[in-house]
Amino acid sequence: MAPRETANSTALFATIARDAIRDLVARYNSFGDAGRFEQLLQLFGADAVMETYTLDGSSSRYDGIEAIATLFLGAQERFRSEPTIGGYIRHFTSTHQIDILPESCATGRLYFAVLAPHGLDHWGRYVDRYSVVDDEWRFSERKVYVEGSSPSGTFED
Repeated sequence: MAPRETANSTALFATIARDAIRDLVARYNSFGDAGRFEQLLQLFGADAVMETYTLDGSSSRYDGIEAIATLFLGAQERFRSEPTIGGYIRHFTSTHQIDILPESCATGRLYFAVLAPHGLDHWGRYVDRYSVVDDEWRFSERKVYVEGSSPSGTFED
């Protein structure tokens, strides 16, 4: 009976992990859209890495929480300084594929679309690595690939 219990335990762990990771991504979107960057940054491990890839092929890398914070604060400043953006931004994600790895790690791939008052702004995909930090799933790496932007788009992140 031990092998069956092990298989059941592994399946249960994977199910719980996937649900927690989906919640992590939802919190990332809602905190970011609300400008709640302090809470958003708590979703990353201390040594996390974030990379962004734009339509023109350029990329930027942010190592650690302090560097990642500059990305979000820069976007917040740009949002506030451009009156054409309007009052809100909304991130939507879909087709989230999560692979559970040994040692409380996982990878994920998902699509995103960003809406602003003028409509669809930009879209692309996230490629993530997750790990358990203090019994909570956190981003250990997030790559953001912008794959398209509307002609009236205001964001290129």
